[in-house]
Amino acid sequence: MNAELMEEEMRLALFGEPESPTPTNNSHLQGTVRDVEMVQSVKAAKKKVSKSFTPRLRVTLRVGNEFEGKMHDLVHEADTLSFLVAEQEATKIARKKFKFVEVISVKSM
Repeated sequence: MNAELMEEEMRLALFGEPESPTPTNNSHLQGTVRDVEMVQSVKAAKKKVSKSFTPRLRVTLRVGNEFEGKMHDLVHEADTLSFLVAEQEATKIARKKFKFVEVISVKSM
C-alpha cells in the first residue's frame, strides 16, 4: 500500500476538499487587503483582553504538632468560589506538615 495515498485519503475524510480561490487580478488585491484588516483586528482583540478576575478565598487555620500545645496560625489562599473546597484544600495541605489542624475562618478576598 502507498502511505502517501492513505494520508491523502485521511486528510480528505477529515477536512474535505481543499478550496482553491479563482485567480483574478481584483480578487488578489482584495484578498491581501482583507488579510491586513484581519491581522489588525486580531492584534486589537489581543490588546483588549485583560486579566480576568480570579475568585479567591482566604482560609485561616490554627495548626500544631502537639496536643493542646503551641499552635501557629496559617493562612492559605484558594482560587475557588466554594468555601467547602477552599477549606478542604487548605486542610489537606496543612496535614502534610502538621498533625492537628483547626479551621478558624474562610473569607473572600
